[in-house]
Parts: sequence; C-alpha cells; structure tokens
Amino acid sequence: MKRVQLVSPITGQLIPLNTVKDPVFSQGMMGQGFGIEPDQDQVVAPVTGKITMVAATLHAIGFTTADGLEVLVHLGIDTVELKDNPPFKLNIKVGDEVRAGDAIGTMDLAAIQTAGKQTTVILAVTNSNDKVSQLAPKLGAVKAGAVGAEVDLKAAEEKKPVATAATGDKYDQLATQIIENIGGADNVKSVIHCITRVRFYLKDEAKANDDTIRNLKGVIDVAKAGGQYQVVIGPAVTDVYDAVVKQLGPGFGDDDASMVAMEKEANKAAWKKMTPWQKVKHSFSALIGVITGSMIPVIGLLAASGILKGVLALLTSFKIVSATAPTYVIINAMGDSVFYFLPIFVGFTAAKKLGSDPIIMGIVGGVLTYPAIVNIATTGKVTSHLLGMAINADFFGLPVHVASYTYSIFPMIAGAWLAAKLEPWLKRVIPTVLRMIFVPLLEVVLISGVILLFLGPIITALSGALALGIVKIYELSPAISGLIIGGFYQVLVIFGLHWAIIPIVANDIATTGHSYLNAIVSATMVAQGGAVLAIAMKSKVASIKELAWPATISAFSGVTEPAMYGINLKYGRAFVTASIGGAVGGFLTGLMHVNMWGFAGSLIGFTSFVNPKGLDFSFWGFWIASLVDIIVSFTLTYMFGFSDADVKNVKTAPKKKHLGEQAA
Repeated sequence: MKRVQLVSPITGQLIPLNTVKDPVFSQGMMGQGFGIEPDQDQVVAPVTGKITMVAATLHAIGFTTADGLEVLVHLGIDTVELKDNPPFKLNIKVGDEVRAGDAIGTMDLAAIQTAGKQTTVILAVTNSNDKVSQLAPKLGAVKAGAVGAEVDLKAAEEKKPVATAATGDKYDQLATQIIENIGGADNVKSVIHCITRVRFYLKDEAKANDDTIRNLKGVIDVAKAGGQYQVVIGPAVTDVYDAVVKQLGPGFGDDDASMVAMEKEANKAAWKKMTPWQKVKHSFSALIGVITGSMIPVIGLLAASGILKGVLALLTSFKIVSATAPTYVIINAMGDSVFYFLPIFVGFTAAKKLGSDPIIMGIVGGVLTYPAIVNIATTGKVTSHLLGMAINADFFGLPVHVASYTYSIFPMIAGAWLAAKLEPWLKRVIPTVLRMIFVPLLEVVLISGVILLFLGPIITALSGALALGIVKIYELSPAISGLIIGGFYQVLVIFGLHWAIIPIVANDIATTGHSYLNAIVSATMVAQGGAVLAIAMKSKVASIKELAWPATISAFSGVTEPAMYGINLKYGRAFVTASIGGAVGGFLTGLMHVNMWGFAGSLIGFTSFVNPKGLDFSFWGFWIASLVDIIVSFTLTYMFGFSDADVKNVKTAPKKKHLGEQAA
C-alpha cells in the first residue's frame, strides 16, 4: 500500500473535516480531507502535480497528482458569493505544473470577514472513493507547506475501472442519448450538475422527451424545477456531466454553478435530518443572517450618516444652525438620504443575497419611497380606522392603509424572498421573446402590491397593537414599561414593528411638549452603543475594530443601525447583552420618571432632557440611567457577549440559491 503526503495550503489551525461549517464538505460529499482556520494570507500548493481547475471567482483550485489524486482547495466558505470583488490573488492558471509548498496566491482574510463570510480553508480529495484507503490529518497548529495529512492509497485491484474504454463509451453513449432526447445541442443554453443530477437550462422544455430519457440505462428519473430540466443520474453524475460537456463544448458547462448546486442539495439533505427545534433555530439564524447580510454593504455609510446627523443635532441644539435654514436642509439631506431611501439599497442587496433580480427589487424600493406614496402615508386623508390602522387611501375602490416605508428594511427583505420564488415561475410560463418586458413588469407590480396592500398593513396592525399595549403598561407602571420597552424596542426595530410608537411620541410632544416614552426609547440606543463599544475595545480583528468604532459613535449619536446590523445582531450574544443593558436603562428611566422635550435621543440628544421651564431632575436622571445603561451593556458584552472566535464561527446567510431550491 502506497502512502503519500498532503501539505497544508495555508498557515493556521488544522481541524477535522467534519467540523467545518459547510455540510457539503463536513459530510464528506466532496471526499476525505481536512480544514484549516487560517491566520495568515499566503496560499501554497498542497501537492505536486498539475492545476486542473481555477474557479472564475478564484475561490477554488483543483490539482491532479501523478498518483491520480484529485485535490480541491476551497478558500473560505460561501466566498463564491464575493464574485463582484474577489478577495483572492492567484499566480497560477489551468495547466500549470506546481510542486507541493509552492506559493500560488493569497486570500484577504480581513476582507472575507468584513463581508460576513468564514475564512476556513478546506482541502478535499474529490476522488477519495476510488483512490483513498485512509486519510489521517495532523490536527493542531500547522504552517503552510508543512505536512497536513498522510494518505494511504488503495491497492490497484481496489480501483474502480473508470479509465477503461468500455466505461468511457458507456458514459459517452448515455450523454449522446440524453442530448438527442432533450431536443439536441441547439436546444441547450447551459448545463450544470449537483450531487445526483445533470441540470440543463433548455431553450424549450417541450422538445424534451421525458419518457424516453427516463427509460435510458443509467438514468433514474427526470424532474423539472427552478427553470431546469434535471436528469437524475446518481453517483455517476460527474462522469455523465463530463461526457455531456465534452459533446456540447466547454462553453456550455459551469463548474462554479455546479459546485453551488451540490451545496444546495447537501443543505437540503441536512435540513431533512434536523429535529423540529433544530429547524426553528436554523430558520431564525438564517433570517438574522439574511438581515445582517443585506445590511452589510451599507453599514459604513449608515455609520457615517449617523455621525453626521449627530453633529447636525448638536448644531441645532446650541442654536448654531436653524432647523429651517438652507444650511440645515443641505446637511440633513447628506445625513438622511441613505435612511430615507434605505428600501432601495436593501432591496438591491437582499435580492443579491436571496437570488432575485437586484435591479427589480431596487425599483420596488423606489416605489415604496416614491414621494406621492410617502405623502399619502404621512398626510393622506384618514377616512376610517380598522384594527388600529388608519384607512388613508383606496385601490380600485378598495379601502387600504398605506404605511411609510422610509427607514425600513424588513418589508424589502420579505419582498426579495418572495421575488426569488416568483421569478423562476414567471420565466417558466412567459415565452422567451416576452420575458425582457413582462418578467420585470409583473414582478414590480406583484411585489410592490403585496408589500403595499398586505405586508404593510399587517405590520402596521401588529405594531399598533404593541404600541397600545405599551401605553397601557406605562400607565400602570413606568418602571415596568421601561424594562419591557428597553429590552425589546430594538427587536421591534428589526421587524419594523416600532413605527406605531413614533406617532405616539410625536403626539405627546405636539400636545404636551414632552414625552416620557421617548426617554425610554433613547435608553435602548445608548445600550446598543455600550455593547458595540465593548467589542471595539476587546476585539483584535482589524475589520471588526474598523466597523465597531464608527458604529459606537453613530449609536451614541442616535443611529443604532450600524451597531445592530453590522456587529451586535450579527454576532448574536452581543445583541442579547445590549438588550439587557437597554432593559436596565429603560427601567431606571421609567423609575425616575425621566422626561424628554425633544426628538433627538441617545447621548447626543442630552439637550432634549432639559426642561424649557428650567433644569430639573430629568436631565440628571438621563445621565444616571445612561451611565448605568453603558456600564451594564459594556460589561456583559465584554465578558459574555463577544469573542474574536465569533468572527470565524458566525453563521452566514443561506446562499441565494438555497432558497430557490425545488425538488432535489
């Protein structure tokens, strides 16, 4: 029995393959191997041999050795999604000969972490079933180029005779029969494969002869889903796929898409094995991942805008700039535009994450922030009320409630998810010659309609009921109300359920000149700032510190989105510890009957706690509650809410293709 060595492709901690956070690799579906949690950027060749594959996104490299081992190095998890700005630099190409330990490129670990992906490097011997008797990884700290595993090769008699002429003829013959019966090569747009299926994108599925293909020797079944004509093959799928691509030509195949399809199928298999509670946890984690992942591209801009809005609040508080002056209007537009038009940006980023068309979802966001729609929501004539909603418009005579969607994100994420389901169906039923016009037309109409006519009113009704309950609790006990609002207000913000509280605050200030409720809301902002401040001071990861410090300033300036979506919510426990701090701050604010005479909250809004009739205890109560708020959220987060290990272990959002998966 021959023994060969695989060297580590990067410096870091070598871990068992079954512990990597990717079900395709951890379940051994890509073969035996190991993972490395890297701490340096340099990537080296793991074997001596030939480069057989370099992914277009540079995240995966294939090698073949003289012994026939086919080795895949996968740089990071879900990094295929970073195709617009790949964090990799490679100095090799297909066909190059390399020696084990040769430097072949680098991966930008900080950029991958900033994008919300995991940096884990995975090595897998993809033809393990044919070649490998045993693979023994050397766990622990490892240097790039040092031995990472020893591999015992199978004896010659154990090898699967894949190279014989008869076997090759079998797959070539099956590929020919399949191509003939799907309408010929002229009917094929492209082809990929997953773990069990060859998946064709056909110009006209009606030309395919389903029954004939089902009865071909080597074919298990035929399925149609997601705009694909799927021929179920089983374990020999890669052989049949290779034979198909050889006959169609290399321009028809897509190895990157095939790898993603395999990951989709593996994730669906993993879902089937979960218990109901695991499915609930996974679904909630996936939702949080989609929310934070959709916000990441604009987090830096939100932080900068939050700081600018804080500066503007100070300028107006100290009467340096009038709120009616053109100077104020211009600076406010600079700071407020990203929030006002947030549905457009979130629609675009959520669509990329979930697999719908980013441009179409950006247009849907434009519909929701269209001035006339915003005007109906804010100043439209209210004709009646239903379930706590103001009926302020009609649609073909049907009375409806039009809500305001500026500053909101959840309706757009829900819309992007719905579009990911709707779009493949539209492409299947609409003839090709009409798709360019009618697919985007119907998507915009249907998704906008669902949000405006159904989702918005549902959120409004829920938030109205919550607001009514909060008011009742406050009337019974300000301290208990402060505890509840302080602990859960930012959760309401995530799902857009906080909007019903804002009119209550506005009405309080308009009618009485002050708002006890707004003072409690302010405490939740301080808590988010205290938590992200702890992370900024504790973390040694450069990308985290670069985001956490601006997010801290933004939160203390009254804008919590960068702290929440960029850091606290993304790393889970930090959001919980921040919410505990908010509960304590809100409790003290209610207990001391802290009052507020302005809208601007958090630390930057300290002048809002000055009674126009003369300084009273509300000002000092605000500082006491805020100080305790910061101490609690900072301490809990520093001790229990975050560690740099969370950056590597954070569960990212499901890849957009996962949510579009149909029958596997």
